[in-house]
Amino acid sequence: MAQPRRQIAHTAKNIHRWPFLLLGLAALAAGLVGVVLPLIPTTPFLIVAAWCFARSSPRLHDWLYGHRLFGPMLLDWDTNRVIPIWAKVCACTAMAASFTYVALYRDLPLWLLSATGVCLIGVAVYILSKPSRT
Repeated sequence: MAQPRRQIAHTAKNIHRWPFLLLGLAALAAGLVGVVLPLIPTTPFLIVAAWCFARSSPRLHDWLYGHRLFGPMLLDWDTNRVIPIWAKVCACTAMAASFTYVALYRDLPLWLLSATGVCLIGVAVYILSKPSRT
């Protein structure tokens, strides 16, 4: 069953919907790439796409929530703020691998490397603080 979309006024001349539509399509594309490549998380991109489509395209929003693979993940997030354990593992592994790569193979100033580490730790704490099951 598709998630009922939020009631948002849509008009053909509403110029504000185009940036949301383009960002939603980009996020959807990144999410689809994440289905194939294990280091790219799928769920966060799909959440962004759903948020953008709710503001720009009711048809794409309904399609995303009705999708057999993506719909259940989005509904779990919307109703219970659940992040599956496999998504947590993938996200934290990807962040650790990215930070390790940047730390070892890029010549970054210490302040920038530290700021990156603090941001990634903050994201990991947020992800790990969410429940894994309903």
